[in-house]
Amino acid sequence: MSGRLLPRDRDPAGRTDRPIRITVDGEPVAGIAGQSVAGVLLAAGRISWRTTRAGAPRGVFCGIGACFDCLLTVNDVPDVRACRRPAADGDQIRTQSREEGA
Repeated sequence: MSGRLLPRDRDPAGRTDRPIRITVDGEPVAGIAGQSVAGVLLAAGRISWRTTRAGAPRGVFCGIGACFDCLLTVNDVPDVRACRRPAADGDQIRTQSREEGA
């Protein structure tokens, strides 16, 4: 075990392995309670979920909510920062597009 990891019983974050399920563009995605929406998406192998006006893919860039590259729609609320929003069981998520003319 790495010296950087804490044993589960000493972890102050109180980690859990309780599974959750979110839906992304109609597709079910599994996660773990306590993960951010971005964490769930990254763990599922999704590295981008938004496009710019020019069509460039975007996902997590800074991971702390400063850059706004990870925006998506959560439960019909647009422009939610995926890196800052804890995922909740049953969340309905839609990717966003900012392509020209949209």
